[in-house]
Amino acid sequence: MQEIEKLCALGKAVIETEVQAISALTGRIDHKFAEACQYLLNCQGRIIVMGMGKSGHIAKKVAATFASTGSPAFFIHPGEAKHGDFGMITRNDVLLILSNSGETEEILAILPFIKRLNLPLITLTGNPNSTLSNNATINIDVSISKEACPLGLAPTSSTTAALVMGDALAISLLERRGFTAEDFALSHPGGSLGRKLLLRVDEIMHKGSAIPKVNFEALLKTALMEMTQKKLGMTTVVNQHDELTGIFTDGDVRRAFDNNADINQTLISQIMTKNPKVISPGMLAAEALHIMETHKITSLIVTNKKNNPIGVVHMHDILRAGVT
Repeated sequence: MQEIEKLCALGKAVIETEVQAISALTGRIDHKFAEACQYLLNCQGRIIVMGMGKSGHIAKKVAATFASTGSPAFFIHPGEAKHGDFGMITRNDVLLILSNSGETEEILAILPFIKRLNLPLITLTGNPNSTLSNNATINIDVSISKEACPLGLAPTSSTTAALVMGDALAISLLERRGFTAEDFALSHPGGSLGRKLLLRVDEIMHKGSAIPKVNFEALLKTALMEMTQKKLGMTTVVNQHDELTGIFTDGDVRRAFDNNADINQTLISQIMTKNPKVISPGMLAAEALHIMETHKITSLIVTNKKNNPIGVVHMHDILRAGVT
């Protein structure tokens, strides 16, 4: 038990140290931060993010965050930059370089090339008086009082501070650009978020002959046969003009049998549910799912402006598509 308590105490100490490092950053969100954001907003090319070692790992994540939130960006390894990859950089780009010491050899080696192109250089450093900081267009101080590593060696608090400041820049740009959830989904079309925000009921609904449908003058027996054949646990009920007049579901079946309805004599119009929930084509599948969950139903009828049923979407169709 003592060993468990000791390990937990060590873990908590690390988190507390890093929380303190993050908290100190709020005082550095000032005019320099705002100017850096303005440079990034005005960038006509891409945001080029660089860093070496652990700072390089953070830089890759920051670049990915920019790219996925409406600010085109990518990571370039400083070591590779001076061996040809610098050719990927154009005069329309803005550089964002992360370096805790501000004296990283591989980064300082490419400063002359940055100066030659006259590129805006934004730096996140832990040493505001470093060579890199002094050569920056704007330097944002991400220094920390101490690393979470008790030896003071492993980059812990310093990388966390750089990551958080990078996120602050990216999300500030997202807000300033008016970047929407749908914009985000467009850059994540293969993920669950993309499916949730982009998938529409038209793409998954049952349509044409797959729509369960009976005339409102049909017998209960006919409705049961239609439900069994189409396997959606319901059928639409329409009039002679193919206008929706009701819905008959599994729940209605149970209620009908509880009332001893005769399947060979009972008209479906007598026991159907009138004024069912309907949706319009083009509705997001996620929105349709929300309606189903709110009203505790498993199917929705898609109707056109003439109130003709043109599709049926079942909850299972939405869940199979990955929308949750």
